[in-house]
Amino acid sequence: MRVLVTGGAGYIGSVVGAQLVAAGHDVVVLDDLSTGHADAVPPGATFVQGTLRDCAAEVLSDGIEAVLHFAAKSLVGESVADPAKYWSTNLGGTVALLEAMRELRVRTIVFSSTAAVYGEPEGPVVRETDLTRPTSPYGASKLAVDTTLTEFSRLYGFGAVSLRYFNVAGAHSVSGSGGSGGSGGSGGSGGRWLGERHHPETHLIPNVLAAASQGRSLQVFGDDYPTPDGTCIRDYIHVTDLADAHLRALAACRPGEHRIYNLGNGAGFSVREVIEVCREVTGTDIAVETGPRRAGDPAVLVASSAKIQSELGWRATRDLRAMAADAWAFTQARSSR
Repeated sequence: MRVLVTGGAGYIGSVVGAQLVAAGHDVVVLDDLSTGHADAVPPGATFVQGTLRDCAAEVLSDGIEAVLHFAAKSLVGESVADPAKYWSTNLGGTVALLEAMRELRVRTIVFSSTAAVYGEPEGPVVRETDLTRPTSPYGASKLAVDTTLTEFSRLYGFGAVSLRYFNVAGAHSVSGSGGSGGSGGSGGSGGRWLGERHHPETHLIPNVLAAASQGRSLQVFGDDYPTPDGTCIRDYIHVTDLADAHLRALAACRPGEHRIYNLGNGAGFSVREVIEVCREVTGTDIAVETGPRRAGDPAVLVASSAKIQSELGWRATRDLRAMAADAWAFTQARSSR
């Protein structure tokens, strides 16, 4: 299948693209490189630099049969400071993509949604049936795309799947020939790692690993939560497991249907657990400074993945140590360049 991956030079998009190539798909990556990296485009994929508004129709017209859509702005704080950018890029860019798809009769799309659509959760375990009450323009813009996909499926026969994920971690190794090295590999002879390179970096595991590699302390926000060790518990999944879910979702798209699935490991890990595993993986005694809680941080936030397990047979298979070890391998590979 000839597949378009929008935002395929970013962290998650590049790993999904690599998995698509490894599965035998003909992959085209469209990315404007505003936050992505040209060297993250997976081997074996065709790269087109440009925006959805400027290039989607032209790229789609070249035999594209399905779209995996990752192109978006994704910083919560920035979305609060500049909401127009998020509505214009995340919703406006997606509508331009969907209109081009409709005109060219490309009807299959998998969308990278987010747990941010739920806002403040009703309970510690989040299900697809929970109320969606986003607390940021970022979450609201993603929810608006989900709503739009429901309408395009109903009105125009699109087959769509939205995947709502929480915290993604780890890195993925690919060989120079385009094959997938999977999790826990060394990058292979002539291969490389695909991992997180966000600026600024807001995710816990890469920040813990950065503290280890730079010999500095890490700030923890609150240690008095009602959890076993006093720190927040969050759901993490390995980026390779996440990519597998996208391939399953692509195969599950059905005309006239818009399915929504949460992705998570179903248990969660505390901030202290994450730090301790990173200490073991790096062999570094990472110093921790504890500060006050951040406003709006719930004690526990874990995804229920029962629906996607039941309907698509997906479940997270890689543990926290694999996430930390692969992310550390990516960090070391980057620093050795």
